[in-house]
Amino acid sequence: MTDIPDIAKFAALDFEASSLSDESWPIEIGLSWLAGGEVQTWSTLIRPKPDWDLSDWSPQSAAVHRIALQDLEDAPAACNVVDDFLRYLGDKVLVSDAPEFEARWLSRLLQSCGHTKNLKIEDYHGTSFARFSDLALDMLYETLERRPAPHRAGPDSARLAHAWRVALQY
Repeated sequence: MTDIPDIAKFAALDFEASSLSDESWPIEIGLSWLAGGEVQTWSTLIRPKPDWDLSDWSPQSAAVHRIALQDLEDAPAACNVVDDFLRYLGDKVLVSDAPEFEARWLSRLLQSCGHTKNLKIEDYHGTSFARFSDLALDMLYETLERRPAPHRAGPDSARLAHAWRVALQY
């Protein structure tokens, strides 16, 4: 294992979305990180902004994440979610196992609330390979393999942080 004192500076990001199209919008956000050796997770549903096209709702995506459109009616407003997200993120570096998708949904969320800064999202696998080796890396991927993604933003981001926690033991 390499020296990894900086793993706590990362936070795993995950979204669930209305669909996988270019016009899709985020419906749930999850953020997980390690603090004091424990996985911390924040997640919430997101009420669609009035200018988000509801015709981009995909029944196929809904079948995967099991979030109904009506579940979003009482969810926190997108701009409240952005405020909470930025507070929880602090100065942590974002990572994702699907950064191209997460970047699109994060950008849509931030821009819809007047934030012009795009946050960079690093690749989870590249970050992990740069910080772990040998048995630690094997255990990280074995942990991911044994914990299939439940396709909910909070548990999916926690799954990634949990694998780091396991790898830290080796």
